[in-house]
Amino acid sequence: MTTIPRIRYSRRSVLKSGLAAAAATLPAPMVWSQAIKDVTLRQFGTGVSNLNEVAQKVKEDLGFTLQMTALDSDSVTQRAATQPNSFDIADIEYWICKKVWPTGNLQAMDTSKIENYDKIVGIFRDGKLTPDSVIAQGTAPHSVGFVDGPGGTEFVNEESGWMTLIPTIYNADTLGIRPDLINRPINNWSELLNPEFKGKASILDIASIGIMDMSMVVESLGEYTYPDKGNMTRDEIDLTLGIFTEAKQNGQFRAFWKTFDESVNLMASGEVVIQSMWSPAITAVRARGIPCVYQPLEEGYRSWGGGIGLSKSLSGIELDAAYEYINWYLSGWVGGFLMRQGYYSAVPETSKLFMTDDEWGFWFEGKPAQGDITNPFGQVMEQAGAVRDGGSFYERMGNVACWNAVMDENQYMVRKWNEFIAA
Repeated sequence: MTTIPRIRYSRRSVLKSGLAAAAATLPAPMVWSQAIKDVTLRQFGTGVSNLNEVAQKVKEDLGFTLQMTALDSDSVTQRAATQPNSFDIADIEYWICKKVWPTGNLQAMDTSKIENYDKIVGIFRDGKLTPDSVIAQGTAPHSVGFVDGPGGTEFVNEESGWMTLIPTIYNADTLGIRPDLINRPINNWSELLNPEFKGKASILDIASIGIMDMSMVVESLGEYTYPDKGNMTRDEIDLTLGIFTEAKQNGQFRAFWKTFDESVNLMASGEVVIQSMWSPAITAVRARGIPCVYQPLEEGYRSWGGGIGLSKSLSGIELDAAYEYINWYLSGWVGGFLMRQGYYSAVPETSKLFMTDDEWGFWFEGKPAQGDITNPFGQVMEQAGAVRDGGSFYERMGNVACWNAVMDENQYMVRKWNEFIAA
């Protein structure tokens, strides 16, 4: 595997961080290397990307300490919005950014400081995977990705040079199934409510994500076509949750989950055979030697994207360190680590440097594996001849029907969601 070169730190960045006196007598890189050892950055986010292996690699490559805290999505939202002094880095999803940015707890980031900015995929810049792409419904990342300046409070639709989050990770989500316990093709979202799976289905209990899965099911059933699934009216919310409340009262669902560990246990045990699922959960089930498929569906995928946001109070050498961390994050090692779990990197071409040709072919290009495909921890996930569920990057991300969303009627939706869970 390629080794990441040590980042070269400019004298200007050292002077900016208040080390001018020391810099007068020592070379800037030496000043930085001495001072950086004392820096600790506090990061929180979901378990998807807040991984001990990343923190360890940061210490090895950059020299400072990254303290990571993994929370569920609702807790991430609450902390980012209400506890601004408890973190330096918020590793959050774009729909969460829509809730958090108005609080003023994050600072806009200067894209001229992002070394690989020009290599970030179009999804996060103008909303389009390719020039001919149609932007999906919901909170598309680019729609909340830029503000009009360093103190900007309003989102803008064009690349302004100031980002709310620097994108890092994303995926096209679908239903997970146990093919050995179903024994027939599953091609549609509507199967989640098929009475055949009564008591063996599950959906995630995160309102802003779960209702998007529900909307895919409702349209698949032919019950209703939403003008915009990501911004429902109150009547549409009532309709959607009414259909699922009836199914719940009829015993359709075995459980509701908030973390991928919960979803893994439900699927691995066989208690559930079809459910909302995330890519690492599929990976974890397969790692136990249990068949599990991230099933492509005719109606398309529900997608999500995440990125790194910086606390408004971050400054000085800590702010410089945070930018170096972001640049390191996009330089490839983390991308390769995440892509071997089935995610995508915001800068795929640097991730390729940290993957074998066979890994890249399998995970990104949709090619048959030439040999064993392992996860980042060395466990064999697929054997020679296997093809990734859903095919290539462009096949999967090019078939996104909606993004996780925050609606204008969000408060009403959350209240009705809680009524559904309690029903």
